[in-house]
Amino acid sequence: MSSPVLPPNPLLDSLASYPHWFVAACLTIVAAAVIWVLAKVLKWGLYLLIGLVLVGGAATTVWLLVHSGR
Repeated sequence: MSSPVLPPNPLLDSLASYPHWFVAACLTIVAAAVIWVLAKVLKWGLYLLIGLVLVGGAATTVWLLVHSGR
């Protein structure tokens, strides 16, 4: 019993006319760009988190100073 043959993906079929090394090089560049953008987003998210922790800690410290005189 043979397995059913799937029709070729049109996206991959359009890449078939290019040399394999060129497709691999382009995919490598795209993957590097995606990783770079992800790293930038994570870096700015970390900066935001650090800022929120500092603001929250400062607000808590002020609140404790104001309310500890009772």
